[in-house]
Amino acid sequence: MRRRRALRQELERLKYDVAQEIGLTNTPSGEEGYREALRRRKEEAADELGISDRVREVGWPQMTARECGRVGGRTGGRIGGQMVRRMIEYAEKGLGQHEGR
Repeated sequence: MRRRRALRQELERLKYDVAQEIGLTNTPSGEEGYREALRRRKEEAADELGISDRVREVGWPQMTARECGRVGGRTGGRIGGQMVRRMIEYAEKGLGQHEGR
């Protein structure tokens, strides 16, 4: 359980770092600033997709996976792509270290 929590925290840190790198958040308030910027971006994406009224009516937990995916694609697509690139870099570095043994 502790390992899972530690991994989740590392993943959140990676998301935050990538969000800063791509300019999603540049506030000095750290992760709280990131969370606020992400919340605003989700609202903007919902507006762009024409589903913001539904979000306000039923809330995010009641939205369909398809609707959330559309918002996520607009909100986190850049973050997700950069996170994958970063994880590949980490894996390549790790493999390189193992090859040297």
